[in-house]
Amino acid sequence: MAWSYKRLWKLLIDKEMKKVELKQAAGITSSALAQMGKSQPVTMESLGKICKVLHCRLEDIVEYIPD
Repeated sequence: MAWSYKRLWKLLIDKEMKKVELKQAAGITSSALAQMGKSQPVTMESLGKICKVLHCRLEDIVEYIPD
């Protein structure tokens, strides 16, 4: 099972926002951000906080890639 956060990274580029700024604005942990950087799953709570800050939907930031 694999997760892709490429959509999130592209969205951050479009919004001219750095990962550190997202972390602070969304109130997520450094470890959650690191997990996303490694394409690992994170909690729905963290993803929800990111969606709230970026005014987007879950499918706008994460994609499930089956094995």
